Amino acid sequence: MSVSIATQAKTLAFAFLVNALFGFSDASARMAQDGIVEIKPPRALTAEPFGLSTSVIGESPLQAKWREVARAIDAEAIVIADCDRDRSHCASQPALRFLDIVKAAAGREGLARLGEINRAINLAIRALSDLAQYGVEDRWSSPLATLAAGAGDCEDYAIAKLVALRAAGIAADNLRLVIIRETMTGEDHAVVTVKTDGRWRVLDNRTLVMIDDSELTKYRPLFAFDAEGAKRFEQPMLAQAPINTPVRPADIEPASVQTSANASVPQATSCDEGIATFAM
Repeated sequence: MSVSIATQAKTLAFAFLVNALFGFSDASARMAQDGIVEIKPPRALTAEPFGLSTSVIGESPLQAKWREVARAIDAEAIVIADCDRDRSHCASQPALRFLDIVKAAAGREGLARLGEINRAINLAIRALSDLAQYGVEDRWSSPLATLAAGAGDCEDYAIAKLVALRAAGIAADNLRLVIIRETMTGEDHAVVTVKTDGRWRVLDNRTLVMIDDSELTKYRPLFAFDAEGAKRFEQPMLAQAPINTPVRPADIEPASVQTSANASVPQATSCDEGIATFAM
């Protein structure tokens, strides 16, 4: 055999780790059908970011977009595992960059681990809208694709952080990608939330400072993404409203970019020309 058992185990371990986050991907579904992975029923609703309950969204463009990203991440997991096995023969510089970020973070504990990934991803990517970069209003990119381009919009930062955090050992149950809406302007933004010590911390591409979800008082959460797929935040005043939510871009003023005293973040001009308009 050209591939050792140890190599296969390492590759499968990384792929399984990613599938633990994107559990609904096509690859995971096929494994489940073959009896390799046990599919568990959706877990009971637990405390979610912003203190709100969530409900799984049915088949929709939003779920389809999330699955598409999951398939790309599944494919990248094999490349990353191969590069981790033999860095000297790795042909993917983005994979090596990703591994360096994860390794640096995994060597830290607690909030320092989260902060390392937030800082590293923020500094590795230049803020650029999908329209400027790809000529389309909305495109969600996988981590290696974003690192290869060196640019992306808010959800590209968030997806890269989500996968890096999982690879660094953060439990999937404690990770969410969240779409939030600025209540005054109606503009939207994507962030990652991480549950630690019973509190949800927000990782944002506009700042190196991690804050509690309770501090985002000017925003209303719309959607969350985790291993069960896309979910809608249930909000008492809006619970009966039809789900036909246009998700608009958040224009980010350069002055709003916050950093620590000794670091800077490339200034973002916008989250996107349109995260997307999804009819649920």
